[in-house]
Amino acid sequence: MIHEPHFCSSLLDKTTMDRKEKSLTGTLIFTVFTAVLGSLQFGYGIGVINAPQKVIEHHYARKLGLVIMEKSGNMTEDIVPSTVTMYWSLSVSVFSLGGLVSSFFVGWIADKLGRIKAMMVVNSLAVIGALLMGLAPLGQAHALIIAGRLLTGLYCGLIAGLVPIYIGEVSPTALRGALGTLNQLGIVTGILISQVAGLEFLLGSEKLWPVLLGLSGVPAVIQTILLFFCPESPRYAFINLGREEAAKTILKKLRGDYYDPSKDLEEMRREKEEAASEKKVSIFQLLKSSNYRQPLIVSLVLHMSQQFSGINGIFYYSTSIFTKAGISQPVYATIGVGAVNTVATIVSVFLVEKAGRRSLYLIGLAGMCICAIIMTIALALLSSHAGMSYLCMVAIFLFVVFFEVGPGPIPWFIVAELFSQGPRPAAMAVSGFCNWSCNFIIGMCFQYIADACGPYVFIIFAVLLFGFTIFTYFKVPETKGKSFEEISAEFRKKKHGGKKSTEMEYLGTSSEA
Repeated sequence: MIHEPHFCSSLLDKTTMDRKEKSLTGTLIFTVFTAVLGSLQFGYGIGVINAPQKVIEHHYARKLGLVIMEKSGNMTEDIVPSTVTMYWSLSVSVFSLGGLVSSFFVGWIADKLGRIKAMMVVNSLAVIGALLMGLAPLGQAHALIIAGRLLTGLYCGLIAGLVPIYIGEVSPTALRGALGTLNQLGIVTGILISQVAGLEFLLGSEKLWPVLLGLSGVPAVIQTILLFFCPESPRYAFINLGREEAAKTILKKLRGDYYDPSKDLEEMRREKEEAASEKKVSIFQLLKSSNYRQPLIVSLVLHMSQQFSGINGIFYYSTSIFTKAGISQPVYATIGVGAVNTVATIVSVFLVEKAGRRSLYLIGLAGMCICAIIMTIALALLSSHAGMSYLCMVAIFLFVVFFEVGPGPIPWFIVAELFSQGPRPAAMAVSGFCNWSCNFIIGMCFQYIADACGPYVFIIFAVLLFGFTIFTYFKVPETKGKSFEEISAEFRKKKHGGKKSTEMEYLGTSSEA
């Protein structure tokens, strides 16, 4: 009996601490919102080029003097020659090439300048790229748009790594997953905004398409201004710069004046000591060292599963399926897919800390696999059964929902959770490079695969999704609510030590790979 008051007091203190860790302060909300503006710009850059395709192609043709007039009945139609198609394809694909190249420099610029200054500097690429595209009608349009898209791609490759790093380092452990998901929410919201703004009666017209492209630099300008009022990452301040007092001040600013940062500081201190005991991790060292091989393989496979899931194929096929279903304006149905995409991402923000990363990823992959099989069956029977178009539409919407539940948002922030401060920037760079490479491969090859396989194209993705589901079940650990140190410790263990094999400590055998 004599210990009851002490027990109740300890329990109350622990409950109060847990509540504080899960509380959202105004500074934290403002800081994460500012960071997510980079993701919004990323999404806008992905989607903005699609809607005005025909308008821009015809502008290219007129500027190059390649317009071919062909009479069809009483109407005269502009036929775009193959040369213009080549320029257009380059305008689209150079974006991925830019991201692929710059993603390798995420770690370097993040450590060299710090998270805040790095985002400020890379925003200049977005602004210059937007200006080139917005002013394209004044010069050689195709050259200016290709150059602008290249700079935008370079920006996106860097910001796609910087935003998850920064959000992961300013977020409390209890909210790291939910706040990390906002990165993906920013991307899909940017895509949706670009789809709506690109409608012909808004900015997708013959006269206003330069404005549509030029607006892609606006989020970067706003973010640059707001970043002056955001704190630096406390982990960067402590571990990289050695400024413990500054890190303490930042933590109090992010968590609230009454928050006790001693637990966070102690974790950072141990991480700093561990980082000091090992040399600075470069990309080459990350790839070479067996100590990082396990989390690196997990990170790369998760990013591969995101791009090779078939989500880009879904967006490619959606318009044609909606047309076959008898919808007179399939572009609005495609925007509907974008809206579902956004809503599903919002839902995942609340789910990710409830169900955990691993569980949601498994549900997402398995659900997408089933939807891909349904779409294959429906597409194969489309010509003989009219109702199959509607089954395809349902499968498309569900496919998008399952994607945003797990494979969409989780790969971007789980990499920051799987690595400690030392190798984290290099790991983000390698993972980003993998993601962009897979994105480029899908963009270049999907059309040819679809033409070769016809209605059976999605069975390929169903097989891939099944394989990724098996890998996730056996190899991917749960990171929910765990500190960076705890997650790193799991990977360092050579034996299971009584834990479930699904919470991976080692990939492959227990001996060094």
